[in-house]
Amino acid sequence: MKYLEYTPLDRINDFLSHVNLGERTIKGCLEAYSCKHTGTDKKLSLSLENEIFDYLGKSSDTDSSSPVEYLSCRSSRKTLIYLLLTLYHMYPDYDFSAVKAHQFFTEESWDSFKQIFDIYMFEASKEWLDINEGSALLETLYKALDEVVKVAECEIYTYNPEADADPFLERGAIWSYHFFFYNRRLKRVVSFRFSCVSNLVGEEHLLDDSSFDEDGEIFDGMDM
Repeated sequence: MKYLEYTPLDRINDFLSHVNLGERTIKGCLEAYSCKHTGTDKKLSLSLENEIFDYLGKSSDTDSSSPVEYLSCRSSRKTLIYLLLTLYHMYPDYDFSAVKAHQFFTEESWDSFKQIFDIYMFEASKEWLDINEGSALLETLYKALDEVVKVAECEIYTYNPEADADPFLERGAIWSYHFFFYNRRLKRVVSFRFSCVSNLVGEEHLLDDSSFDEDGEIFDGMDM
Protein backbone atom coordinates (compact mmCIF):
# COMPACT_ATOMS: atom_id res chain seq x y z
CA MET A 1 0.00 0.00 0.00
CA LYS A 2 1.36 3.40 -0.96
CA TYR A 3 0.13 6.70 0.40
CA LEU A 4 -1.02 8.97 -2.44
CA GLU A 5 -0.78 12.76 -2.44
CA TYR A 6 -3.81 14.59 -3.85
CA THR A 7 -4.18 18.37 -3.58
CA PRO A 8 -8.04 18.33 -3.57
CA LEU A 9 -7.96 16.07 -0.49
CA ASP A 10 -5.39 18.32 1.19
CA ARG A 11 -7.69 21.32 0.89
CA ILE A 12 -10.49 19.50 2.72
CA ASN A 13 -8.07 18.07 5.29
CA ASP A 14 -6.79 21.56 6.09
CA PHE A 15 -10.34 22.69 6.83
CA LEU A 16 -11.34 19.58 8.81
CA SER A 17 -8.18 19.51 10.91
CA HIS A 18 -9.96 21.57 13.57
CA VAL A 19 -13.48 23.03 13.17
CA ASN A 20 -14.09 24.65 16.55
CA LEU A 21 -17.79 24.99 17.36
CA GLY A 22 -17.44 26.27 20.90
CA GLU A 23 -18.31 23.37 23.19
CA ARG A 24 -17.27 20.79 20.60
CA THR A 25 -14.87 20.38 17.72
CA ILE A 26 -15.39 18.61 14.40
CA LYS A 27 -12.37 16.80 12.98
CA GLY A 28 -11.89 14.89 9.75
CA CYS A 29 -9.16 13.33 7.64
CA LEU A 30 -8.98 11.90 4.11
CA GLU A 31 -6.17 9.53 3.12
CA ALA A 32 -5.68 7.89 -0.27
CA TYR A 33 -3.72 4.70 -0.88
CA SER A 34 -2.71 2.59 -3.83
CA CYS A 35 -3.46 -1.11 -3.29
CA LYS A 36 -0.21 -2.25 -4.86
CA HIS A 37 1.62 -4.37 -2.30
CA THR A 38 5.01 -3.45 -0.91
CA GLY A 39 7.30 -6.11 0.53
CA THR A 40 5.83 -5.64 4.01
CA ASP A 41 2.29 -5.71 2.66
CA LYS A 42 2.86 -9.08 1.00
CA LYS A 43 3.88 -10.68 4.29
CA LEU A 44 1.00 -9.08 6.18
CA SER A 45 -1.49 -9.98 3.45
CA LEU A 46 -0.38 -13.62 3.59
CA SER A 47 -0.68 -13.61 7.38
CA LEU A 48 -4.22 -12.20 7.23
CA GLU A 49 -5.27 -14.69 4.56
CA ASN A 50 -3.86 -17.58 6.61
CA GLU A 51 -5.85 -16.34 9.58
CA ILE A 52 -8.99 -16.42 7.45
CA PHE A 53 -8.26 -19.90 6.08
CA ASP A 54 -7.62 -21.15 9.61
CA TYR A 55 -10.95 -19.72 10.71
CA LEU A 56 -12.78 -21.25 7.74
CA GLY A 57 -11.25 -24.64 8.48
CA LYS A 58 -12.65 -24.57 12.00
CA SER A 59 -16.05 -23.07 11.19
CA SER A 60 -19.30 -24.77 10.33
CA ASP A 61 -21.39 -23.64 7.38
CA THR A 62 -24.46 -24.18 9.55
CA ASP A 63 -23.41 -21.40 11.93
CA SER A 64 -25.62 -18.56 10.75
CA SER A 65 -23.78 -15.99 12.86
CA SER A 66 -20.39 -16.69 11.27
CA PRO A 67 -19.00 -14.84 8.22
CA VAL A 68 -18.10 -18.11 6.47
CA GLU A 69 -19.98 -17.37 3.25
CA TYR A 70 -18.41 -13.93 2.86
CA LEU A 71 -14.88 -15.04 3.71
CA SER A 72 -15.13 -18.08 1.44
CA CYS A 73 -15.38 -15.77 -1.57
CA ARG A 74 -11.93 -14.90 -2.94
CA SER A 75 -12.89 -11.38 -4.08
CA SER A 76 -14.46 -10.63 -0.68
CA ARG A 77 -11.34 -11.81 1.12
CA LYS A 78 -9.21 -9.64 -1.15
CA THR A 79 -11.33 -6.56 -0.45
CA LEU A 80 -11.24 -7.18 3.30
CA ILE A 81 -7.46 -7.57 3.24
CA TYR A 82 -7.02 -4.31 1.28
CA LEU A 83 -9.16 -2.49 3.84
CA LEU A 84 -7.18 -4.02 6.69
CA LEU A 85 -3.87 -3.13 5.06
CA THR A 86 -5.11 0.46 4.84
CA LEU A 87 -5.89 0.39 8.57
CA TYR A 88 -2.46 -1.07 9.30
CA HIS A 89 -0.77 1.76 7.39
CA MET A 90 -2.80 4.31 9.32
CA TYR A 91 -2.21 2.63 12.69
CA PRO A 92 0.90 0.42 12.36
CA ASP A 93 1.07 -0.32 16.10
CA TYR A 94 -2.45 -1.75 16.27
CA ASP A 95 -3.10 -5.46 15.70
CA PHE A 96 -6.15 -5.88 13.48
CA SER A 97 -7.72 -9.32 13.26
CA ALA A 98 -9.10 -10.20 9.82
CA VAL A 99 -11.94 -12.34 11.14
CA LYS A 100 -12.92 -9.95 13.91
CA ALA A 101 -12.62 -6.86 11.69
CA HIS A 102 -14.99 -8.40 9.16
CA GLN A 103 -17.77 -8.02 11.71
CA PHE A 104 -17.20 -4.26 11.86
CA PHE A 105 -17.35 -3.53 8.12
CA THR A 106 -20.71 -2.72 6.54
CA GLU A 107 -21.24 -2.06 2.85
CA GLU A 108 -22.96 1.25 2.17
CA SER A 109 -24.19 3.33 -0.76
CA TRP A 110 -23.39 6.93 -1.62
CA ASP A 111 -26.93 7.86 -0.57
CA SER A 112 -26.50 6.33 2.89
CA PHE A 113 -23.12 8.06 3.26
CA LYS A 114 -24.67 11.37 2.16
CA GLN A 115 -27.46 11.01 4.70
CA ILE A 116 -24.99 10.49 7.55
CA PHE A 117 -22.75 13.31 6.29
CA ASP A 118 -25.65 15.77 5.95
CA ILE A 119 -26.78 15.12 9.52
CA TYR A 120 -23.51 14.92 11.41
CA MET A 121 -21.46 17.38 9.36
CA PHE A 122 -24.23 19.99 9.16
CA GLU A 123 -22.42 22.60 11.25
CA ALA A 124 -19.04 21.95 9.66
CA SER A 125 -20.68 22.40 6.25
CA LYS A 126 -22.02 25.80 7.34
CA GLU A 127 -18.53 26.83 8.46
CA TRP A 128 -17.14 25.70 5.10
CA LEU A 129 -19.69 27.80 3.20
CA ASP A 130 -18.74 30.88 5.21
CA ILE A 131 -15.16 30.46 4.02
CA ASN A 132 -15.81 29.07 0.52
CA GLU A 133 -18.78 30.93 -0.91
CA GLY A 134 -20.87 28.99 -3.42
CA SER A 135 -19.02 25.69 -2.92
CA ALA A 136 -20.76 23.19 -0.62
CA LEU A 137 -18.52 20.91 1.45
CA LEU A 138 -20.24 17.72 0.28
CA GLU A 139 -20.00 18.79 -3.36
CA THR A 140 -16.29 19.58 -2.93
CA LEU A 141 -15.77 16.25 -1.18
CA TYR A 142 -17.53 14.36 -3.99
CA LYS A 143 -15.37 16.02 -6.66
CA ALA A 144 -12.19 15.27 -4.71
CA LEU A 145 -13.15 11.63 -4.17
CA ASP A 146 -14.21 11.29 -7.79
CA GLU A 147 -10.81 12.50 -8.96
CA VAL A 148 -9.06 9.85 -6.87
CA VAL A 149 -11.36 6.81 -6.92
CA LYS A 150 -14.30 7.51 -9.30
CA VAL A 151 -17.21 7.44 -6.85
CA ALA A 152 -19.64 5.77 -9.28
CA GLU A 153 -17.30 2.76 -9.49
CA CYS A 154 -16.62 2.55 -5.77
CA GLU A 155 -17.59 0.06 -3.14
CA ILE A 156 -18.27 2.05 0.03
CA TYR A 157 -17.79 0.60 3.50
CA THR A 158 -18.15 1.86 7.06
CA TYR A 159 -15.83 0.66 9.80
CA ASN A 160 -17.64 0.69 13.13
CA PRO A 161 -15.80 -1.38 15.74
CA GLU A 162 -16.57 -1.77 19.42
CA ALA A 163 -14.91 0.84 21.62
CA ASP A 164 -12.21 -1.53 22.87
CA ALA A 165 -11.28 -2.41 19.28
CA ASP A 166 -11.24 1.14 17.94
CA PRO A 167 -7.80 2.76 17.62
CA PHE A 168 -9.44 5.93 16.29
CA LEU A 169 -11.50 6.72 19.40
CA GLU A 170 -10.43 10.02 20.94
CA ARG A 171 -10.90 11.37 24.44
CA GLY A 172 -14.19 13.19 24.71
CA ALA A 173 -15.62 11.57 21.58
CA ILE A 174 -19.31 12.34 21.07
CA TRP A 175 -19.61 10.49 17.76
CA SER A 176 -17.33 9.25 15.01
CA TYR A 177 -17.59 7.67 11.56
CA HIS A 178 -15.06 5.98 9.33
CA PHE A 179 -15.76 5.31 5.65
CA PHE A 180 -13.71 3.60 2.97
CA PHE A 181 -14.15 4.23 -0.76
CA TYR A 182 -12.61 1.33 -2.65
CA ASN A 183 -12.20 1.20 -6.43
CA ARG A 184 -11.43 -2.38 -7.43
CA ARG A 185 -10.44 -1.49 -11.02
CA LEU A 186 -8.08 1.35 -10.09
CA LYS A 187 -6.82 -0.54 -7.03
CA ARG A 188 -7.16 2.53 -4.84
CA VAL A 189 -8.85 3.17 -1.54
CA VAL A 190 -9.67 6.41 0.26
CA SER A 191 -10.20 6.45 4.00
CA PHE A 192 -12.43 9.21 5.39
CA ARG A 193 -12.88 9.45 9.13
CA PHE A 194 -14.71 12.30 10.82
CA SER A 195 -15.69 12.83 14.42
CA CYS A 196 -17.01 15.25 17.01
CA VAL A 197 -15.09 15.77 20.26
CA SER A 198 -16.28 17.62 23.35
CA ASN A 199 -14.16 20.61 24.34
CA LEU A 200 -15.49 20.34 27.90
CA VAL A 201 -14.01 16.95 28.75
CA GLY A 202 -10.74 16.80 30.65
CA GLU A 203 -7.82 14.84 29.26
CA GLU A 204 -8.26 12.20 31.93
CA HIS A 205 -11.90 11.49 31.11
CA LEU A 206 -13.34 9.56 28.16
CA LEU A 207 -17.06 10.00 27.66
CA ASP A 208 -18.90 6.73 28.12
CA ASP A 209 -21.87 5.55 26.10
CA SER A 210 -24.35 7.07 28.56
CA SER A 211 -23.14 10.54 27.61
CA PHE A 212 -24.79 10.38 24.21
CA ASP A 213 -27.69 7.97 24.42
CA GLU A 214 -30.08 10.50 22.96
CA ASP A 215 -29.48 11.81 19.45
CA GLY A 216 -31.10 15.07 20.41
CA GLU A 217 -28.25 15.95 22.75
CA ILE A 218 -25.79 15.79 19.87
CA PHE A 219 -27.62 18.41 17.88
CA ASP A 220 -28.41 20.91 20.65
CA GLY A 221 -28.00 24.41 19.32
CA MET A 222 -28.05 23.39 15.67
CA ASP A 223 -29.88 25.71 13.31
CA MET A 224 -31.80 23.02 11.41
